[in-house]
Amino acid sequence: MTDAGRAIVQLRTDLKLFWREPADLFFTALLPVIFLVLFTTIFGNEELDGIRSAQVQVPGFITLSIVSAAFVSLAITLVIKRERGILKRTWATPVPAWVVFAGLIGKCVVVGLVVTGVLMLIGALAYDVSLPLGHLPALLLCLVVGSAAFCCLGVGFTSLIGSEDAAPAITNAATLPIFFISGVFIPEEQLPASLARIGDVLPIKPLADALVTVFDPRVGGAGIEAGELAILAAWGAAGLAVAVATFRWTPLRERD
Repeated sequence: MTDAGRAIVQLRTDLKLFWREPADLFFTALLPVIFLVLFTTIFGNEELDGIRSAQVQVPGFITLSIVSAAFVSLAITLVIKRERGILKRTWATPVPAWVVFAGLIGKCVVVGLVVTGVLMLIGALAYDVSLPLGHLPALLLCLVVGSAAFCCLGVGFTSLIGSEDAAPAITNAATLPIFFISGVFIPEEQLPASLARIGDVLPIKPLADALVTVFDPRVGGAGIEAGELAILAAWGAAGLAVAVATFRWTPLRERD
């Protein structure tokens, strides 16, 4: 079997494992959908400045789904596999390292795309959310750059997690406050200026802003936020550099 064939098999395996893991399925795939329904039900879908609130909430929760799949889920999965010795045993086989990562990262991308599609479908059917047809390439670009950047950050973040028990708490503690100060849950204009400035320099905000622009029917042209995507790509490059320098295949207890 070729390496490409092995990568496809690895992707299928990782996808099967994902759908069989209730916690991962709930927090990564179902929670963004639940939040969309709850927020729209509680706060309504009123029109302000020519745009309905759900038109902004859908890209916000797409951001949540991408970060959850590409960063949180990936980091937790890698730490669990590392500490249980699965990565070490895999490393000792002839299977190239890129095949292992292709399966894990491919799973994150597929899950992110599926959840994005579900959010858009619910938004269109229940809340009159529409995507300007000319903005479709911008949406795909956001998904690709966002998934790649947060996968790199997720791999790099594993070096800060010492045990599999701590992985869910640490990853969620690192992301949940940032969602609040990046305009995902709370509109940026309602945030204190100091918190908004902190959110501006962190990686979730550029993705959220770029996706909001994509879904804004008042924006002409291609709807591409080149500056925001450049910032996101820079974060991804930094995450990749950290990952290359610090990623380990062996359990932490074997390095003490």
